[in-house]
Amino acid sequence: MIMKKSLFFFAVILLLTARSAPAAEMREIEMSDGSVISGEVLSLSKGIYTIKSDSLGTIKIDESKVRVIRLRSASQGAGASQSSGSDIRSLQNKMMNDQEIMGMIQSLQNDPEFKKLLEDPDIMKAVSAGDIPALMANPKFTKLLNNSTVQDIQKKVK
Repeated sequence: MIMKKSLFFFAVILLLTARSAPAAEMREIEMSDGSVISGEVLSLSKGIYTIKSDSLGTIKIDESKVRVIRLRSASQGAGASQSSGSDIRSLQNKMMNDQEIMGMIQSLQNDPEFKKLLEDPDIMKAVSAGDIPALMANPKFTKLLNNSTVQDIQKKVK
């Protein structure tokens, strides 16, 4: 039970860290038809990704057509992972010392979308590893960035 609560808390921290990660990282968006688009993921809203591509301009793609989103180069992913360590510790301290934020985090434990996320083995593997690029490549995880409680927590920890 303690391990599950720790992973839950860490998942929330990673969610908030991922939300504040620089958006200008170039990604490869692999489509369900096998094609690949290179670009910057600007947003995911109501199941639609907005992508800024050098070759295609700004386009919108239904998330059901996206197989996977990954960093364009492995070296960028490693740098992002290293730099986020201090961000995660800072967020954790701030959140643990704020009762209102902790109450909001506890309310997420009853959120059906969040519960479903914690049951996904790929997501939990990435959470355990602190792999933010892998989490950002998972449409289920990025969908939770629009969760109102997650957004409220984000505003409080800024």
